[in-house]
Amino acid sequence: MSARHLGSESRVCVLQSPAGLTPYEIILFTLLIVGSTCSFLYINCVFLYTLRSKPVFCETSRYILLYNLLIADTVHLISSLLLFLLSSFKVKITYYACGFLVLVSVFSQSISPLTLAVMSIERYVAVCHPLRHASIFTVRSTGIAIAVVWASAVIHILIRVFMLVYVFTKISLNLHMNELCSKETVFFAPIFNDFEEAHASTLFLSVGLAIIGSYIGVAHTARSASTDKVSGRKALQTLLLHLIQLSLILTASMFSTIIIAIARTEDRSTLFRIYNVCYVFLSILPRCLSALIYGLRDQTIRPVLVKNLCCPWRGSVCLNKSK
Repeated sequence: MSARHLGSESRVCVLQSPAGLTPYEIILFTLLIVGSTCSFLYINCVFLYTLRSKPVFCETSRYILLYNLLIADTVHLISSLLLFLLSSFKVKITYYACGFLVLVSVFSQSISPLTLAVMSIERYVAVCHPLRHASIFTVRSTGIAIAVVWASAVIHILIRVFMLVYVFTKISLNLHMNELCSKETVFFAPIFNDFEEAHASTLFLSVGLAIIGSYIGVAHTARSASTDKVSGRKALQTLLLHLIQLSLILTASMFSTIIIAIARTEDRSTLFRIYNVCYVFLSILPRCLSALIYGLRDQTIRPVLVKNLCCPWRGSVCLNKSK
């Protein structure tokens, strides 16, 4: 059986009502995924509003990069939720509509790890070269870095599109899909599996080296007596969280491979549970870590974010309480 058919069959089996599961358990899993996704969408949207509420957030490279990361995470959450709902309710759409939705998801997924690499380098410069940080990471240079990140993601998408065009020169295209919309049904040819592995490996290696290199540099500088110990320690914690976030994001890119491998050995009810747990921890959790890393730890953002999250209708009273 081909990878395409095995992947599609696994997804259909997962999203149908598996034997051995009660209706309450299926409803519970669905509500867990939809509820958690909507909750983090709300948090991310409020965070995006917060990052545009004060001039300091719009003029500081760290917060500009964070805003870009949150945009990508929010778009990915929305596209992933739409794909999940379409599959859950067994709604079949045209190939073009499904392809557009999947490409948006893949595009936003590509932006996050590259942005994490730039943010790690920014932290390295801030701690190891504090006197040059303001001249290196200006608003203009940060904008250029973001443009390069987006251009890289666009190139990634264009490569996939050209590969699809090549595949469809060999086979006929059925616009009315007989299968549920998913990444597997759009990129069904074996060539995409090889491309996915090569892209994920290259991305993990390059971004991982950037984060680890920044971590080593900050750790070395933090030992110096002339360095701000508190700032160095916070930077190390942030870089470590970036590495964890990167690992989850790139593991999520292999989500289909993991599910297909498990489908060969497990029954449908077990596969259903594993699928939903993996979906929460690999597709949803990495997209909310930015809010947790910066929203709770950053002393500049936290009071404004807490005010906007908890009681936006009470004005400055809530802000005073959060302090």
